This record gives sequence, C-alpha cells and structure tokens, in this order.
Amino acid sequence: MYFAHPYSPWERGSNENQNQLIREFLPKDHSMSSATITEIQGIQDVLNQRPRKILGYKCAQELLTSFD
Repeated sequence: MYFAHPYSPWERGSNENQNQLIREFLPKDHSMSSATITEIQGIQDVLNQRPRKILGYKCAQELLTSFD
C-alpha cells in the first residue's frame, strides 16, 4: 500500500493524470454529483479505449479481449 502526503500531487502521478483526463469531460466548475450514470459510463468507455504507451499503444479493451 502507498499513502501519499496531503497536498503533494507529485506523489500521485497516475492518479493526477487520470483526474486530468476526466476533467476534459467534466470541468472543475461542473459538479460530478450532477453527472448521470450514463455520462460517467460514457467517460469510462472513452478512457478505457484510449491507447496507452505502457500497453504498447494498445487500449485496455484490446488486451482484455485478446485473452478470450
């Protein structure tokens, strides 16, 4: 387990990166509580279909279906 210090975003790199990607869809002035489940699932689908360098520029969904 890893516990980052409060107010130290540089200790939570991947978390902060994911927050930045989510903020492309939900700006800071937009409350997440006002987002519907459908909107959140849509954001989730878009982010899961995004190619990632660490996965050899494949998306997570491609890798999961390749195991079938």
